Amino acid sequence: MTDPMSDVRTAHTAELSAAELAAIRALLDGAFAGHPDGAFTDGDWDHTLGGIHATIWEGTAPVAHACVVQRRLLHNGRALRTGYVEAVAVREDLRGRGYGAAVMSAAERFIRGAYELGALGSAEEATGFYAARGWQVWRGRTSALTPGEGIVPTTDVDGWIYVLPVAGVPLDLTGTLTCDWRDGDVW
Repeated sequence: MTDPMSDVRTAHTAELSAAELAAIRALLDGAFAGHPDGAFTDGDWDHTLGGIHATIWEGTAPVAHACVVQRRLLHNGRALRTGYVEAVAVREDLRGRGYGAAVMSAAERFIRGAYELGALGSAEEATGFYAARGWQVWRGRTSALTPGEGIVPTTDVDGWIYVLPVAGVPLDLTGTLTCDWRDGDVW
């Protein structure tokens, strides 16, 4: 087996062809089919677009993917420029071989180089993976800044949001973390 890290390719959404985007979407649909949290939706796909994709390919088929998109998260009176990780997936037959770690290493490199904070919403089975990489569970309350109702609690994701502190920004992991608004799943 080759070192998966040496095979990671990074590209902005705008640099990917329609065929490459369709192949990534197919990987994500397959990876999340039958998932306890639900299938990969059109809304999830929309949240994945417009960022930097880290992928590993076998020929014309991606086998691993993670994406970093920019968001603003509010904490302690600051709007933090956040690299938010979306759509982390590895083809089922290749899980546990370092492919997920390889695409996350690339994503984390972008986060550490360009953002004040990294954040993501974790599935239950991935919490150990992220914790082992230095991501920390947000122990405080979460909320969303909505266009019509202002700040609204998002208690359904409390305990599932992980952050990667960078750039020396002081964080109170027991405080409130508020995400910017987007359609679909706000986190």
